[in-house]
Amino acid sequence: MGFAENLMALRRQRGWSQEELGSQIGVTRQTVSKWEMGQSTPELEKLVELSRLFGLSIDQLVGLERFEERSDPWEVQKKGSRVRSCGIFYEYVSPIKVFGLPLIHVRWGLGPRLAKGVIAIGNCAVGVIAIGGSSLGLLSFGGVSVGLLLALGGVSFGLAALGGLAVGGFAIGGCAVGQWLAMGGGAFSNYLAIGGGAWSRGLAIGGSAFGHVAVGTNEAEGLFAYVREYGYHIEDVWLTVKQEHPHMWEWVKAVIQWAIK
Repeated sequence: MGFAENLMALRRQRGWSQEELGSQIGVTRQTVSKWEMGQSTPELEKLVELSRLFGLSIDQLVGLERFEERSDPWEVQKKGSRVRSCGIFYEYVSPIKVFGLPLIHVRWGLGPRLAKGVIAIGNCAVGVIAIGGSSLGLLSFGGVSVGLLLALGGVSFGLAALGGLAVGGFAIGGCAVGQWLAMGGGAFSNYLAIGGGAWSRGLAIGGSAFGHVAVGTNEAEGLFAYVREYGYHIEDVWLTVKQEHPHMWEWVKAVIQWAIK
């Protein structure tokens, strides 16, 4: 059979109308009808989507290779089509597209499989929202995560980064390196660092604090250094902070009070 006959048989086997099939790959019912009547053929991109949808190669779909029709329910066939010799593979591509990218692309399996979409989920994921072992996106969540706005992961890089190792404008993690704010076991920042060990060119607050203004529970070193054991008053310390860093956030006052109390 040729492509038109194969498409009609595969659609009917799954109990789909032409409209239902069209909605899954982003075309109209009239387009599907023309394909099945042999009046036109799909472009390569749509052939790829159809081959993924039916779990067949393009050669099988267009009739260059034979394939066996099975009597199993479609749900069983669909699961079987996800199995590869190297292990389990699952992929879902949303028929809805935004700027040429699928709204949702899920791609899991053994090996470096890339998911690419507005919302991308996979071993490796690239998208506006990316979730995966390695992820890159506007909002990114993963083992290794790079996000333009927010990154959350074991190792994360972003404007706001949270992770075991976090690097960003605002960073929170076991080891945090931040341009404006770093919070963590070890915190390094140009403006404000808060942590067990805190190092900053601006204000450092922590167990051990090293900075232009340093407030430490155990030790502090800096041009202005305050250690808990000497019983400094919060207003005196805060006055110094505001003189040296006029735009320091007001909530930091409570952190300083905890450190010297």
